[in-house]
Amino acid sequence: MLKGINLTLMIGPAVPVPVPKEVLEAVTGIEVTTTAGQASGFQLTFTLSNRSPLHTLFLLSGGAPIPLIRVIIAVTVNGTPEVLMDGVMTNHEVAPGSDPSHSNLTVTGEDLTRVMDYMDFNGLPYPAMTAEARVLLILAKYSLFGIVPLVIPNIFTEVPIPTERIPRHQGTDLSYIKQLAREAGYIFYVEPGPVPGVNVAYWGPEIKVGVPQPSLNMNMDAHTNVESLSFSFDSESKSMPVLYIQEPITKVPIPIPVPDVSLLNPPLGLVSPIAKTIKSLTGTARLSPIQAVSTGLSEASRSSDTVTARGSLDVLRYGHVLKARRLVGVRGAGTSFDGLYFIKSVTHTIKRGEYKQRFNLTRNGLVSTLPQVPV
Repeated sequence: MLKGINLTLMIGPAVPVPVPKEVLEAVTGIEVTTTAGQASGFQLTFTLSNRSPLHTLFLLSGGAPIPLIRVIIAVTVNGTPEVLMDGVMTNHEVAPGSDPSHSNLTVTGEDLTRVMDYMDFNGLPYPAMTAEARVLLILAKYSLFGIVPLVIPNIFTEVPIPTERIPRHQGTDLSYIKQLAREAGYIFYVEPGPVPGVNVAYWGPEIKVGVPQPSLNMNMDAHTNVESLSFSFDSESKSMPVLYIQEPITKVPIPIPVPDVSLLNPPLGLVSPIAKTIKSLTGTARLSPIQAVSTGLSEASRSSDTVTARGSLDVLRYGHVLKARRLVGVRGAGTSFDGLYFIKSVTHTIKRGEYKQRFNLTRNGLVSTLPQVPV
């Protein structure tokens, strides 16, 4: 579509194939949204002749639950391929076009976690299996979709004793995996790539460390690579989670305040506001002490982000595809807001002649912890 940017669109049941030229030329817009803590989604917009057989093809494929119609969206920026979405169609809408002979077809879908939410396996037993083993067993069913599990063992792993209790599946695969993630203080998501047709199913702690992506520059003349970037600081939003552990003999609940910093969630800002409110975590008394602590650390991490940033950029000028759930540096915003941020969400908007991204950043304090932001 653009010099330096090539679009790849693949559609098909189970194993998608590149779409014909007629379909690719009918594309007028693509939007892909990736948000930490939520399922990713996409929207394809086509302008088609009212006599085009593609109307029937898309509507029939979207109405058939089996086989699922899978969609892969990938871009190549300056020779570097990036898979933006691997998901399934969920909805179709047809609206009048710019002239009586054409109409607009909008296809909406979600990532492959949607496939895990169709069937209910309630009551399936998992005797003497850790949470990690249960997640691996569940994800093995979806290898047909190219899903490769990346399961991080919990430091506080518990093995249920069969004579005391046998864990049982509750709800769909997706709901049960998310339940196990909450109990461990973890997150779960499916990320496409590194090549089309392959996906990584991550079950583990939310990681806010690692090599940052190329920095976002503002107010730096020729080095500026963002179209807009604004910041906000909310000192009232931070709270201190307090969990309760039940003493096994006296049954007395013991309150334990939870810090908002861990090895995988280091402070990205030097000046962090003091928590002005206390949030009691309900339901932790019925959990084991290990599960309660894991849940508390996860909640403390979520409530600590008091600095947020919103902006947009042109991918050609930036030179890379900004990816969510990773770190990125910010330069030129001043002492208070320069530094590293966690990318909370990214929305890709691709049209003929342009490729732009909107993004949301978060961190847990003002003033950078680094003397110099990585370029």
